[in-house]
Amino acid sequence: MLLSDALPGSARQIESAVCRLQLEGVVAKRRRSIYEPGKRSDAWIKVRFAQHQELVVGGYKPNATTFDSLLVGYYEGRTLICAGKVRNGFTPHTRAEVFERLSPLAIKKCPFANLPTSRTTHWGEGISAEEMTKLRWVKPVLVAEISFVEWTRDGSLRHAAFLGLRDDKPPREVRREVSG
Repeated sequence: MLLSDALPGSARQIESAVCRLQLEGVVAKRRRSIYEPGKRSDAWIKVRFAQHQELVVGGYKPNATTFDSLLVGYYEGRTLICAGKVRNGFTPHTRAEVFERLSPLAIKKCPFANLPTSRTTHWGEGISAEEMTKLRWVKPVLVAEISFVEWTRDGSLRHAAFLGLRDDKPPREVRREVSG
C-alpha cells in the first residue's frame, strides 16, 4: 500500500506552488478515503490549475447545425498565428450564440499565417491542407477568453476550453502571454 502525505499549507499556497512548478494540478481526496482501482468517486477529484488567455477567432470547423470547434490565435506584429482548436467549454446555448456572431463574418481566405501545418505531435496533428478545405474562415474581429493547461513545444494550446467572448479587447492587441 502506498501512502501520500498531505501537502502543507493552505489551498491557495498549494495552488501557488503547483503553478510555480508548472504542474497541471493536484488530486484532492477526503482524508479517510481509500483508492479503489477502476472506480470513480467524489472522494477523489482532479483539480486543474488552468491558464487563461484572450485569443482571436479566425475560423471554425462546421457541424450539421453550428460548429464543432473554433480556430483561435494571437498576433505577432501584424501576423495572426493559429494557436489551435477549441472544442470544449460550450453549452448548446453558448455554441448557438457564438455561431450567430460568427456567421456574418465569413471570408474566403484563411487569416492565419502558419496554416496549413504538417506537424504531428504527442498531443495531436496539425491542420493539414486537406482538413483546411473543411474549415470556414471568419474576419478576425472576435476575441475569446480561453482556458488551457499549457502551451505545447510547437506553440499550440493543450486541453483548451472556451470561457466566453470578450468585447472589451481589440483583436489587434491580442498577443501570446508568457507566464512568469
